[in-house]
Amino acid sequence: MKEKFARNIFYYKNYYLDFYSTLNPEVKKKFNWTLQLVSEIERVPEKYFSFMKSSSALFEIRVEVGSNIYSFSASLTRENL
Repeated sequence: MKEKFARNIFYYKNYYLDFYSTLNPEVKKKFNWTLQLVSEIERVPEKYFSFMKSSSALFEIRVEVGSNIYSFSASLTRENL
């Protein structure tokens, strides 16, 4: 059975992967979970994926682990909205 993704995730250059390599295993696990959530479900809870109101095309992806909050920006193509 072929999986259907709501969104495809592509990384620009190595910025994200360089950042990801600095994280501890628990944080990496949560990042993986969050990105899988963003890619698989049509309506992602705003807690994890929200439109940046000061921009016309950027979204914020937020990951919380313990008392630490990590956030990074993402842009979507029209096909992925």
